[in-house]
Amino acid sequence: MDNQADIYYGWLSLIPPLVVIVLALLTRLSLEPLLIGILSGYIIVDVKSEAGFFNATIDSFYAVLQDELMVWVIMVCCLYGALIQLMIKSGGVAAFGNAILKKAKTEKQALLSTWLFGSFLFVDDYLNALTTGTTMKKVTDHYRIPREMLAYVVSSTAVPICVIVPISTWVIFIGKLVEDTGAVEAGGGITAYLNIIPFISYGYIQFALVPLTILGIIPLLGKMKHAVTRAKTTGQIVPDKSEEFETDVEVFDKEKKSSIHFLIWPLIVLISATVLMDLDALKGIIVALVFTIFYYGLKKVAPMQQLSNSAIEGMKSMLYALVLLVLSYVLKNLGDDMGLTQYVINAVEGNVGPAFLPLIVFITLGAIAFATGNSWGLYAIAIPLVVPLAATMDVNLWLCIGAVISAGAFGAHACFFSDATILASQGASCNNYAHAITQLPYALISFSISCVIYLALGFIL
Repeated sequence: MDNQADIYYGWLSLIPPLVVIVLALLTRLSLEPLLIGILSGYIIVDVKSEAGFFNATIDSFYAVLQDELMVWVIMVCCLYGALIQLMIKSGGVAAFGNAILKKAKTEKQALLSTWLFGSFLFVDDYLNALTTGTTMKKVTDHYRIPREMLAYVVSSTAVPICVIVPISTWVIFIGKLVEDTGAVEAGGGITAYLNIIPFISYGYIQFALVPLTILGIIPLLGKMKHAVTRAKTTGQIVPDKSEEFETDVEVFDKEKKSSIHFLIWPLIVLISATVLMDLDALKGIIVALVFTIFYYGLKKVAPMQQLSNSAIEGMKSMLYALVLLVLSYVLKNLGDDMGLTQYVINAVEGNVGPAFLPLIVFITLGAIAFATGNSWGLYAIAIPLVVPLAATMDVNLWLCIGAVISAGAFGAHACFFSDATILASQGASCNNYAHAITQLPYALISFSISCVIYLALGFIL
């Protein structure tokens, strides 16, 4: 769609994401609204540019599926699915759940254990969302905690911990973008990120909101309250229409005693390999998967062919989530082609005083991230725009970049069809819409508090 680069779409670029959000709320579905939103966008492209509806739509799918980041996402998700399937079928997940149940004697302790477990998986949010949800289902189900609450705890831990701990795939990606702007020297991205961390307010607030909600300091709100009541009164833990994300499988051999080590060692190798290989999640999961298959083979968990077949089944289990992810990236690609981010930034540029810039950056980019569901794509466009804007207006650079990162974290957490939302639903085996709508009030609380903080910091710094 290179021929669309010079066409100005303006406010029309807002229509596709708005269509998706409205239809998702009206239908309580995820896949269909994404498809309709994408098609509506390319109808606009056809009318505006005469590029041809079918050609524009197909070209966008080609572009997304050939994109290096999308290939990386597909490979990582498939291999994570394979590893998780192996850990479940080995009995390691069940053994870990049983061990936690011996320690967690109440509902609150079960949820706090989930939060703490997720806090240690800080290297990648995909790993965090899929592993924490899958591992802790046994524990939360025991106390009749609805899957919506489990998915909320998982999602609200996975994204925030990855942006506030300086050892994650997010940090590597953002650090490289900051280097590319010339704000720091080549190789100084990680050091620069240490300056940004104090200003990622949404990450801190949302991460802290989880235990406050678990302990009842923040009350149950909206649909979450209904979900908890449903689980307690009727025993229905899993919301309706959750079959797409169901990942429950039987162990290889019920007669053999499972071991907690069948979960712990693969995770240790996964985290260590990811960190040692420059925080490359793809290399880390490849090393971990190879290790796990041979480790299980040596421990006689199952024959090698059965292990291989199980790994393939795990990849297949990610299909529905991957379809949603591909569609969300197509929507993001559509927004890029229509100039959505540039349109919003240009609309506020020149009309904002220096003290208000961090707040406006957070609000406008947060709205875009919520509408498109793509944080890394937003960062790739917004950071090169915000860095010179902050320099021109003489506003604290690290504060403005922190606002950009917070905006992306909000979008990843709150959007109904972001990768973080989809994978948290996958890990918790929870209907995607049910998860998104129940966690939205808490995301908005953190968003509102962050607005106050960025307004105050804009005047102080």
